[in-house]
Amino acid sequence: MKRIIEARKLLGVDKNAELKDLKSIYRTFMKDWHPDKIQDDEERKSQAEEKSKAFIEAYHLLVSVAPETHAQQLDRYTESITNSRLVEFEYKGQTLTISFLDGSAYEYFGVPRNIYLKFINSATPDRFARRHIYHEYVYRKASKAVEQN
Repeated sequence: MKRIIEARKLLGVDKNAELKDLKSIYRTFMKDWHPDKIQDDEERKSQAEEKSKAFIEAYHLLVSVAPETHAQQLDRYTESITNSRLVEFEYKGQTLTISFLDGSAYEYFGVPRNIYLKFINSATPDRFARRHIYHEYVYRKASKAVEQN
């Protein structure tokens, strides 16, 4: 959650920002701070590169957790969490990343340590995640599922 809050602060938006607003803010920022626009001052160019990287990362994070993005990917997400078993997971700084057998992976933000401990100590982690994680926390797709032919 901290990453999302920091990204919103950097872009100057609240949690209700729509994709079109994010895109507009992103484009405006890049028009002003794109490193290729700065040719005469290496220090300013380096500063612009750093700002651009941070801004791009924040933009992509917020787009990936936006309700519009979730709506577009809901069928695939539902298929992964209901039909594919989880194969591995990683917990770092209240972010739980779960990888599924179908090759997809999702990051869940703001997962408290006590929920994570219950998850790893559960006799049936798949069931625990379906009941207590998948629909309870802000998430984003971390990788694409392998296409089946």
